[in-house]
Amino acid sequence: MNVEELLDLMEETLEAGTAVPFAPAKRVVDVDRMRDIIDEVRNNLPDEIRESKKIVNDREQILKNAQVESETLIQKAEERANALVSEQEIVKRSRQRAAEILTAANTQAKDLTRNATVYCESLLKKSEETLARSVADIKNTRMNLRSAARPNRGGNGGQGQ
Repeated sequence: MNVEELLDLMEETLEAGTAVPFAPAKRVVDVDRMRDIIDEVRNNLPDEIRESKKIVNDREQILKNAQVESETLIQKAEERANALVSEQEIVKRSRQRAAEILTAANTQAKDLTRNATVYCESLLKKSEETLARSVADIKNTRMNLRSAARPNRGGNGGQGQ
């Protein structure tokens, strides 16, 4: 029998005892029977206490294991979160750097285009000026050729005077 059943048996023995006249809260019980039950309780009590202690120890071990596991999970979650934040920061910095490089490249391309345009315009202007001088020289040369090819109409040609 377990302790609970023995306590129930003690209660039944007390209830089965003979009532004392003029003292309803008192009863006559079989002392030997009660001592046997008490001895049985004492014999069973250590087993019950051991089982209770074992249950308490198991519970404490389960709680410790659960706490260690939860701390491990929290640590892993924090590490993962830090890794994700770090990755996001790297991506953010990379995008920012890419935007800076693109802006610099666009600025450099505009500068190159402007400088190329200025250079080409300068070359074209010099070419135009050179061509204009050449055209003027050609016109002068043609006029000189025409003048040289015409007979002189003035008095030096030996005619009429």
